[in-house]
Amino acid sequence: MADIGGAVALVTGGAGFVGSNLVAKLLAAGARRVDIVDNLLSSERASVPQHPAVRLIEGSIADDAVLGTLRDEYHFIFHLATYHGNQSSIHDPLADHRNNTLTTLKLYETVKAWTGLARVVYSSAGCSVAEKTFSEASATEETDLVSVTQDSPYSMSKIFGEFYSRYYFRQHGLPVVRARFQNVYGPGEILGAGSWRGTPATVWRNVTPTFIYKALMKESLPLEDDGIATRDFIYVEDVARGLIACALRGAPGEAYNIASGVETSVRELATRINKLAGNTAPFLTLPRRAWDNSGKRYGSTRKARSELGFEAAVGIEEGLTLTVEWTKQNLLLIKRTMAKHDGRVKS
Repeated sequence: MADIGGAVALVTGGAGFVGSNLVAKLLAAGARRVDIVDNLLSSERASVPQHPAVRLIEGSIADDAVLGTLRDEYHFIFHLATYHGNQSSIHDPLADHRNNTLTTLKLYETVKAWTGLARVVYSSAGCSVAEKTFSEASATEETDLVSVTQDSPYSMSKIFGEFYSRYYFRQHGLPVVRARFQNVYGPGEILGAGSWRGTPATVWRNVTPTFIYKALMKESLPLEDDGIATRDFIYVEDVARGLIACALRGAPGEAYNIASGVETSVRELATRINKLAGNTAPFLTLPRRAWDNSGKRYGSTRKARSELGFEAAVGIEEGLTLTVEWTKQNLLLIKRTMAKHDGRVKS
């Protein structure tokens, strides 16, 4: 199909942070129906858009009963289901395998002979292919050369998914496009979303929502290794646009960075957020996380710009401003979701 208008789409993980934003964007683009498969392990039912064209199938995409309900009627599949994230996967590698690797294999086995698919878009992770360095970073290109040294089962799982994506494209002609996310942030990321997964990372998810919440509470922002690590922070609405660009214009078998191309240090991120939140509490200095060797990185935008016509539109100052305002408006929801884990994690 040349556009999303009138399309039927399946979004695995569609109740999650990125997934729910993508579903909203698909609806705005005129999708006729969007089916969501999500087991709500790291997401909330409240994030599912209330729309007559949306159907939620609660369960894992690795569940045979769930797979048995799916039919060859989808024009696009966006495979975003994952086991969030690095620290949860280190704590429970088997759960990561069930929810982050087996999901991809079983989905592809189910749909490999379907004839109506225009594209399957697989969400991968830029951290899996980026150089492990704390010296000066260079923009990570869409290379398929991968180090066998990875920081977590999560990082490995994302690469296994890329292996399966390439295999099913070459062996069965499944039109899979790999979208390599950088560090996504924005409205809709709910601290504590889903079920307890064994570590405080269940609540304190990614760095941006954690910093924003703590800054609004006038708490000290924790800076590991003095905040020298750098990341490519990209606004979630841009990521949703990038995923749709992969579906419409991505070449099957290829990988594309969904990136801003801008390198920002964690210290700079914290400083910006404190300013927006009016937080004057001093930083809390912590040692570097022993498992994290991915010091400085950002993604190249060259290939996505030339082949997909995709560029990030929302700069970090605008994006953080919008995210701070969304967090202020949804503090009751966030606090209620975090409270599900009271007694298991310190604030």
